[in-house]
Amino acid sequence: MDKDSYRNLLPLVNNKAAMLLLQEYATSRILYMHGLLEITKDQSRILEIQGAIAELRRFDTLKDEVKERAK
Repeated sequence: MDKDSYRNLLPLVNNKAAMLLLQEYATSRILYMHGLLEITKDQSRILEIQGAIAELRRFDTLKDEVKERAK
């Protein structure tokens, strides 16, 4: 992403209520994905789910990342 894209995200990450909702969503999806990991037997699908969880965890650091890269 370029600097302008990060600047466009500043209103989202600076809105406490919006960020809390986004983090709640990510947490909910991570719990769902953990459930999938428990029942999935296909190795490639397990890797996909692990990647999805890693991306969802990035919401925890989104605010810091956006503020740093928008400078």
